[in-house]
Amino acid sequence: MAVPPIRMRPLGKARAAVIYLGMVVVPALLAYYFLRRADNPAGSGTAHAKVDSGTLAQLLMAIVVVVVASKIAGRLVTRIGQPAVIGEIAAGIVLGPSVLGALWPDATGTLLPASVLPQIGILGQLGVVLFVFLAGLEIDAARLRGQESLAVVVSHVGIALPFMLGVGLALVAADQFRPAQVGIASYAIFVGVAMSVTALPVLARILQDTGLHGTRIGTLALTCALVDDVTAWFLLAMVLALVSAGTTAGVAMTVALTAAFTAVLLCGVRPLLHRARPVLDARPDLAVLVALVGLFASAWFTELIGVHAIFGAFLFGLICPAESRWSNRVRKAVVGLTMSLLLPLFFVSSGLRTEIGSLGLDASLWAWTGVVLLVAVVGKFVGTAVAARAVGTDWRTGLQIGTLMNCRGLTELIVLNIGLDIGVLTPELFTMLVLMALVSTAMAAPLLALLRRPGQEAPEPEPVAAGSG
Repeated sequence: MAVPPIRMRPLGKARAAVIYLGMVVVPALLAYYFLRRADNPAGSGTAHAKVDSGTLAQLLMAIVVVVVASKIAGRLVTRIGQPAVIGEIAAGIVLGPSVLGALWPDATGTLLPASVLPQIGILGQLGVVLFVFLAGLEIDAARLRGQESLAVVVSHVGIALPFMLGVGLALVAADQFRPAQVGIASYAIFVGVAMSVTALPVLARILQDTGLHGTRIGTLALTCALVDDVTAWFLLAMVLALVSAGTTAGVAMTVALTAAFTAVLLCGVRPLLHRARPVLDARPDLAVLVALVGLFASAWFTELIGVHAIFGAFLFGLICPAESRWSNRVRKAVVGLTMSLLLPLFFVSSGLRTEIGSLGLDASLWAWTGVVLLVAVVGKFVGTAVAARAVGTDWRTGLQIGTLMNCRGLTELIVLNIGLDIGVLTPELFTMLVLMALVSTAMAAPLLALLRRPGQEAPEPEPVAAGSG
């Protein structure tokens, strides 16, 4: 027996809206109101909800301000021949107490309220971990073939000289700039490492902007920077072990755990990743998942044993198959968020810590800033140029390589923030070193233009061989 259809009169839109409002929205609002009153008669819960939502709104507004300011500043400096990172770091300083905070404190409090600074700092640190992983992912050992000796000699001389000069400078200035709770060795070695850093990503960007990418000089400089990067991160790991462990036995334990972990990644995890490469090449979603889980697990472990999380992230990037389909997919998945959002938050977090006003009108502090800059530039620029000349390049080529290796940029900023976090650097010395990083990076492009030969933009097919002229 067929069921007769239900007869319904047509429901107009206005009538439907009234019924929905009266029988769904109003009862839901009334229920919410009475439940909140029953939970918190005094209304403290409502106030708490307003605080939470207000903090989230402030954080979202701060993110918008930081990202827009960083990108505008980056675009402006590229028009005068500078890498975008210079503008992005400068934007962080301008938004901090050095400029906006000094000229218009209320604006800083509105745009970057104190309640959101911890969240900005955490997001910025996450960006650093991802960035260092990407730096490790970019390192291809195949680039060293045929010029291993040259790259190692030039790079390590370019590290050793500024390192020794930095240690010497730190010892001379220890009474004025060494934190009381930090041992003299930890403080001096950290300053030495800070003086000897090269920013591989900034160097690569300058090579692209100047047309030197793919030339013999560009290839040699990039290869030296690869060796420099690996060496610098290992040196930093050792310094952090010294600072965090304190005692000789503690340092030995941290170093042993770091060495064991490195061996596990290189000898155990790396072969597994290479064997799994066909599967990961075919499954982009799985490739990204493996990369993210692996890098954060590595970062967690090195943070746990007293070596900074960035070392674990860098190591995991280093063991991933270079120039593979899956590493390219991982890079594409990570680089956009990292470079466009998280790193600008790191820049502003650093800028909020950089107080140029702390140097004030004290002539002695500005004189020390000049000495820091001079020591850093002479050590890196001269050390690398002399080493390149010693292994067989001409002076012009050596000076160009020295100019490129003198770039510090973001890598230096990462090292300096770690030093401030662990208490090795005073705020004044931190500010001096940040200014040094900005100036030494900004001078690279114009100095390189002065040293470049006519027609040098064309890529040269043959790489530089050890001992060649």
